[in-house]
Amino acid sequence: SIRDDKTIQFRKKYRNTDVLVVDDIHFLAGKERTQEEFFHTFNTLHEARKQIVLSSDRSPTEIPTLEKRLQSRFEWGLIADIQPPDLETRIAILKKKAAIDNIELPDEVAMFIAERVKSNIRKLEGCLVRLVAHCSLFKQKIDLDVASEILRDILPSRKSKPITIEMIQKAVSRYYKVKESALKGKKRIRSIAFPRQIAMYLCREFTEASFPEIGTQFGGKDHTTVMYAFRKIEERKNKNSALLNELKELKKLLKTL
Repeated sequence: SIRDDKTIQFRKKYRNTDVLVVDDIHFLAGKERTQEEFFHTFNTLHEARKQIVLSSDRSPTEIPTLEKRLQSRFEWGLIADIQPPDLETRIAILKKKAAIDNIELPDEVAMFIAERVKSNIRKLEGCLVRLVAHCSLFKQKIDLDVASEILRDILPSRKSKPITIEMIQKAVSRYYKVKESALKGKKRIRSIAFPRQIAMYLCREFTEASFPEIGTQFGGKDHTTVMYAFRKIEERKNKNSALLNELKELKKLLKTL
């Protein structure tokens, strides 16, 4: 309106409304003339005891180049921090939507979709619509296999939990029946030194940690000790089938932690 010189029409329309709802109010940042006009619109509506609802991706004080007088007015009312729905809420949304449309949605399918769509409710409902449309068209029953197939191109796969040094130490300790404190200790007897070398090898294999960083997590070992352990296991694994099997079993164990 300001750009097109239609401020009079703007004022008539928005200063005589019962409820003013403005989405993404943070876009006022840096727009001096727009802020000026909105300031007076806000005051007019507030004095007339009308309702004003504003949404933003940050609190008023965090909006850059927003005039102080607008910041203070935005803080006059109730400020509610709206977070993305949790898993149970997302499942409830899907089940409610399905119930409204008389659709039988298995719990495991609702869980499957809700675990992968965490913040976008439109996408959450869109997945359900797509699944229902497909099953209706091809006369299929809604189940987990069908959902996985139909939604595979729009749903992200579940990201595996990142493997940490602590997880590796725990897995190796459990597998070789050695205390974690012993892995980090100084004893060099084979029953402890070998699992320690395995753990160091796996840390280098599955984490982004450097040799010095790994050494620090094993009681302050020198980086050359870690390098030696890595090379030793790397050389032996291809010549020793038993060792190779142990490494495979440890990798499986890590996935369960």
